[in-house]
Amino acid sequence: MKLRKQLIVWLFEMSQRVYTRYFKFNRPWGIGRKDLVRYPEESFGFALGSFLYSNGFDLIPKVERHDAYHVITGFTSRVQDEIALQYLCFGNGKRSLYLFGVVIVGTLLLPEYIRYYLRAFRIGTKAHPFHSLPFQKLLHISLNELRAVVFTSEIRHELEHFQARPDQLPIINT
Repeated sequence: MKLRKQLIVWLFEMSQRVYTRYFKFNRPWGIGRKDLVRYPEESFGFALGSFLYSNGFDLIPKVERHDAYHVITGFTSRVQDEIALQYLCFGNGKRSLYLFGVVIVGTLLLPEYIRYYLRAFRIGTKAHPFHSLPFQKLLHISLNELRAVVFTSEIRHELEHFQARPDQLPIINT
């Protein structure tokens, strides 16, 4: 499984370069993680900057919203969570060539996580649409308020419980 996950990481990296260069035409935000952690600690912007620092990432120009999805949903950057996040977004109504590619390739290469992916999809169907929110304009608001707009308290609880349960994932040494 470790080799399959490494292959997916490599595919993510290569496809992001091609996707952002040839298929994304929106303007980059023009801010970095240093700017984000200057927002108040309870803000979405600060949480986004903290997520980036804790993972050693920078915002990818033109697809900054992807990291916003991580912060709002609580999914980590582990390979299986990246795929589950795309399933959640698909359930939430997002449609893109990149999303379809991740869902198809991720499912084919890591089929042992299918129950995890499908549960993420179902949670996405229950959430208020968030994939088209103007995240750059929302950096100053409270992360808790933003999550409350997207997820009812019942769905937030389900999402937190779902992500915290190791029995949802296969028991395989990686």
